[in-house]
Amino acid sequence: MSKSTHAQWSSRLTFILAATGSAVGLGNIWKFPYMVGDSGGAAFVLVYLLCIALVGLPILIAEWLVGRRGQKNPANSMADLAKASGRTKAWMLVGISGILGAFLILSFYSVIGGWSLYYTLGSVTGGFTGQDADGIGGLFSDMLGNPGLLLAGHSVFMLLVIGIVARGVTKGLEGAVRSLMPALGVLLVVLVGYGMTTGHFGEALSFMFNPDFGALDGGVVLAAMGQAFFTLSLGMGIMMAYGSYLGEDVNLLKTARTVIILDTAVALVAGLAIFPIVFANGLDLSSGPGLIFVTLPLAFGNMGGGVILGLFFFLLLTFAALTSAISLLEPVVEFVEERTPLSRVGATLVAGAATWALGIAALLAFNVWSDVLIFGLNVFDLLDTVTSKFLLPLTGLMAVVFVAWFLDRDSVRQELGLGDTAATVWTIVSRFVAPIGVIAVFVSSL
Repeated sequence: MSKSTHAQWSSRLTFILAATGSAVGLGNIWKFPYMVGDSGGAAFVLVYLLCIALVGLPILIAEWLVGRRGQKNPANSMADLAKASGRTKAWMLVGISGILGAFLILSFYSVIGGWSLYYTLGSVTGGFTGQDADGIGGLFSDMLGNPGLLLAGHSVFMLLVIGIVARGVTKGLEGAVRSLMPALGVLLVVLVGYGMTTGHFGEALSFMFNPDFGALDGGVVLAAMGQAFFTLSLGMGIMMAYGSYLGEDVNLLKTARTVIILDTAVALVAGLAIFPIVFANGLDLSSGPGLIFVTLPLAFGNMGGGVILGLFFFLLLTFAALTSAISLLEPVVEFVEERTPLSRVGATLVAGAATWALGIAALLAFNVWSDVLIFGLNVFDLLDTVTSKFLLPLTGLMAVVFVAWFLDRDSVRQELGLGDTAATVWTIVSRFVAPIGVIAVFVSSL
């Protein structure tokens, strides 16, 4: 059973906020800064920006185009467009792959969202104050080792996500991004303002924008390309789902450019918020994911005004996690709602409950099930690996290949409003550059 009624975004601005909110997540606030730290600073940033333009932009446009033309969930949109183009309906598998990817990612992403909630609470109660490195490390280890605590955080976070998505596109998704995105911007500006008072802001600027090209190697280029791909929520069915709520009056090319600029700006500003604190406290630049949950709490606990600053930072992290999480649940809900007799609320409850249940297996990987290994990986790492190394790259690759090679070229050119030169550039980038880039990341990650 398929339902024909389909909601629409109320304006281009709310769509931009929603798409940017999806793209701006934990990847921007914690992964991008630590990857910059790990990969030699400004040289990585430069390659990342190039990859965003050559790989991220064409795939983002391709996914929106499929969603807008199909006006259905990613699987049905792919099936309908393939049929209309005289292609096999097996292209539907690309949409299904995206939906599955979003479902699997949200199950463990919600666990990290729960960590962020726990650390927000820890900031309020002064849990980091006066702690040394061992004490802060112990807090993180104790949290991971406590299944009840992890379950509480995961459950509260998923309830927030389910509550927002159940309200639909206009009331739920739009209402959330209209309040969360400006709040996120304000929190980032406050943290950058603090960074300017540390005496190390110039050092952070130099680190991020003064390239050392000697630091560039194949590994850095591939890491930048991978981050460019994942930061935009590509290959997860999200952008196809969001595109399906989009009217014909929206210029996809201009809108994609705006979303990419905003997403990149947030990532860069997050670096300018975090690195002055890192430099001021003599912290390890390349401490990886621990930068957020071990290194920074140590700094917050031992600086003047650290309680307030820590609260602001972990609120920022929670807001960013929420905007991404609601977008991850959306394609799953849209699929269930359109393929079953369930209402929007019913579809959200079913999809949300299934995601929450899988998340329990992910959080148990840190404690009770730590010895349960599949292909040498615990459940949490397995979900991360299957999605980031297989499902996402393959889904994004097939989406751009479908649009570039199998849809009518003139109709795509007309829909994107391309002149002769721009159409030639689009053809080269979408047919060759973006697919080769994704294949390079995919092969290297194997």
